[in-house]
Amino acid sequence: MELLSDQGFRVDGRRPHELRKIQCRMGVFRQADGSAYIEQGNTKALATVYGPHEVTGNRSRAHHDRVNINCQYSMATFSTGERKKRPMGDRKSQEMSLNLQRTFEAAIMTHLYPRSQIDIYVQILQADGGNYCACVNAATLAIIDAGIPMRDYICACSAGFISDTPLVDISYLEESLGGPEMILAVLPKSEQIALFQSNSRLHVDNLSQVLDMAMKGCKDVYTVLDGVVRDHVSEVTDSMDRS
Repeated sequence: MELLSDQGFRVDGRRPHELRKIQCRMGVFRQADGSAYIEQGNTKALATVYGPHEVTGNRSRAHHDRVNINCQYSMATFSTGERKKRPMGDRKSQEMSLNLQRTFEAAIMTHLYPRSQIDIYVQILQADGGNYCACVNAATLAIIDAGIPMRDYICACSAGFISDTPLVDISYLEESLGGPEMILAVLPKSEQIALFQSNSRLHVDNLSQVLDMAMKGCKDVYTVLDGVVRDHVSEVTDSMDRS
C-alpha cells in the first residue's frame, strides 16, 4: 500500500505536517475531581483525575516532600478489532502507566502536595494509532479540570518517517506498515522534553527533521488544548454568573 502519494498526500488525505482532527471536552464526569474526553482522528481516550488526597494502601509510598502520582492506563476490550482478554495488568499497560507517571511528574507542581496522592486513570475507547499521545493530551485536560497546578501543559504527538519524508501524528495504518515511529511529550512553552521514545531504528541523519516534526505537532496540539480550556472556563464562568 502506498502511504504517501506522488502529490504528497497520505492515505487519509492529510499532508505530512497536518494533524488528525482533534475534538475534546472537559468535565465529562461529575464524580471525578477532573475529567476529559478526546478524539484524535479515530483514536478516542477518556481520562479521570482524583486528588490530591491521602495516600491509600501502603503508607510507605508517601513522599514527605512531594505528591505521589499514580497512573493507570488501560484499553477497553472493544477498542481494537481483536478482543482483549486483559484490558489492564498486561506488560504493555504497565509500561504505558509508568511512562504516563514519569511524564506528568515533569509538569505537575509536586512539591505543593507533600504526603498526598493524585490518581490519573486513562482508557483507550477506540485505538487507531497514537494511543499514548491521546492519553497524555486527555490527562492534561483532566488535570487542569481538577484545578491541579502545572508548570505548563503537557502535549504529546507522534511522528514517523516514510519515503524519506517525516510525517506527524501517524495513524495505526502508518504505524503498522510504515517505518520508524517517534513519540514526544513536551512542555510547549519551554520546549522541555518530558518523554522521548523511538520504536524502531532511525538513521541519525534523519533524526533532527523527525524530531522537529514531532515538536511542531506538540505545539499544534497545545494550540487546540489551550483553546478548549479557555472555552471551558468561559462556559463555567457564564453558568456561575447566571446562577
